[in-house]
This record gives sequence, C-alpha cells and structure tokens, in this order.
Amino acid sequence: MTYFDCDYMAGCHPSVLQRLNLTNMECTAGYGLDPYSERARRLIRDLCACPDAQVSFLVGGTQTNATAIDGLLLRHQGVIAADTAHINVHEAGAIEAAGHKVLSLPSEQGKVQSQVLENYLQQFYADDTWQHMVQPGMLYLSQPTELGTLYSLYELEHLSAICRRYHLSLYIDGARLSYALAAEQNDVSLADLARLTDAFYIGGTKTGLLFGEALVVPRPNTIPALFSLVKQHGALLAKGRLLGLQFETLLTDQLYLSIARKAVSLAQRLKNAFLRSGYTLFIDSPTNQQFIVLPNEVIEQLHHDLSFELWGSQGENESVVRFVTSWATEEKDIDALEQCLASLKTLQKK
Repeated sequence: MTYFDCDYMAGCHPSVLQRLNLTNMECTAGYGLDPYSERARRLIRDLCACPDAQVSFLVGGTQTNATAIDGLLLRHQGVIAADTAHINVHEAGAIEAAGHKVLSLPSEQGKVQSQVLENYLQQFYADDTWQHMVQPGMLYLSQPTELGTLYSLYELEHLSAICRRYHLSLYIDGARLSYALAAEQNDVSLADLARLTDAFYIGGTKTGLLFGEALVVPRPNTIPALFSLVKQHGALLAKGRLLGLQFETLLTDQLYLSIARKAVSLAQRLKNAFLRSGYTLFIDSPTNQQFIVLPNEVIEQLHHDLSFELWGSQGENESVVRFVTSWATEEKDIDALEQCLASLKTLQKK
C-alpha cells in the first residue's frame, strides 16, 4: 500500500531522529529552558528578521491554535475565519470550548476575501445592537489554506490593513507553512508574516518532526502570560528540549525548506498524472495537497493499492478525494500511483 492520506503519517526526518538519539542521555532544564531551545529561537528570529520576537514551542497544532486565540482575544470576543477553516471544521470545537465563538465567513478557494471581511465588519458595526453580539476580535487565516491554496503578499497586506483599521488581531495557522514557502507561486516570506501578523506558527509536525509547533509572537507581550497559557492549554512539554532540538535541526542548513520543496515537487507530478489520465481538479493547488474529482468506481479501484482521503461527494457518481505528499514521500510512490492510473486506463479500454 502506498500512502497519501496526510503529511504526518511517517515518524520524523532521519536527521531529527539522529539528533534525538545522540542527545538522548543528556540532562537539561525542562519546559524549553535549555540551550537547544534557545538556539532554535535564535534561528527563528533570524529567519523572521524579527530579533525581539517571542518564540514558544508547543506540542501540537490544535493546542497552538487554542492557546494563541485564547490569549489574543478578550472574553467577549470571537474569531473570524473562513467557513472551510481548520478551527471551524476539524478541531472538535476547541476554540468554542475556551469560550470564544468562531465567526465563519464564506470563502473563495479556501481564502477569506478582503472585501467580504470589510463588508462583514461594516455591517456588524452598523447594527445598533452590536454590543449585544459576539464581537470580532481576530482574523484567523492559514497559509496554505485547508484547500492547499495560497494567500499572496498583496492579499495578506490588504487583510492586515483591515485588521489594523478595525483593531483586530491577525493570526496565521502555519501547520503546513513550509509547503507554502516552498511553492513556486509563493511570494510571502517569514519576515512578511512577522511584519503583518500579531502571531503565527511554524509547523513542525507535518514537516519532518515527531511533533511540535513553534509559535512566533513578533511583538513580545502581545499575549500576556503566554508561558502560563501554554501550560493551561496542555501544550507545554516538560521535556522541552525535545521540541527545541527538533526545530534546531529542522531549521539548520535549510532542511525545513529543502524537504518541503521535494514534497511540493512530487505533489505537482502527482497532479499532472491525474490530469494526463483525463481527470479534473476540484481546486488547483500549488502546494502538497491535491484535490481531484474522480468517478466513484475509480476511487474503489485505486483504494486497492493507494491510501488517500475522501473529501466529499460531487454529484451522484463522483467524489472529491485528497492526495497529500510529505517530506517522506519518494519518487517511487508517485511511480506507483502512475502505474495504478495506467493500469486502470488499460482496463477501461477493454
């Protein structure tokens, strides 16, 4: 079986595992107060061109989102997000569990459009009863989006300007940020994110780490008592050096980007294989997630040799499926997919 279900199915990059093994018997201070974590923080600050940034290492994406959003919002505020956003669909109500409503807006290709955001905010404050409502306090975006699409620098600058005008925090979920940075069409840098947002995170779980995310707060103390909030949300690792060491390894010698570029390149090859076989895209993604519209009988046949996710029906006879490459995907995996498609085409001709 060849697996394309998600980008965190394999363990971790061999370089990360080697570093963990070599340092396994070292004794260091806990909770990220170790030399490895501090070196990782310095690397992140340098990459973000933000020497004063507050950098915290958390155990996972849901915990990072819940911690950052809870810390940036006041008790009476909610977070604006695309209707397809991870926090709105796939985090089991983690944001609502902390007392903050997700205020979903219709999206286009997974993205919040600046005019839609502007219209929503204008209409909200035009209502004389707005103080009786859940008040918007933040805009949540993800880069790339849940559909693998990218915000351009132009789009992010416009959204950031609207946030500033309406006194909203801007937070970006970077679970797959490496694959966005590695995409050929991308024009957004880590330094841009540090300049335009109030907080964002650099995903590690989906880019070669066993686990872990790096939350970046460009202006220190934007989130008061962040350390305590991280612990309160169950995101603080006692053996914190395991996170710092992994990020230090990932961000040294551009390993983070090189493994993401490989995954994105293979994802584009995968996409082209489906297009050559006559199938259509649900959405044209430049990153490591690919969404294809396939006849249901084709899906059944492919599932004999390939593992991938169903994303929803598309009429009575077709469905949208998601194929995801990762740092661990190899050329032979795409070879196997191409062979499956070729065999299927041969059977259909008979």
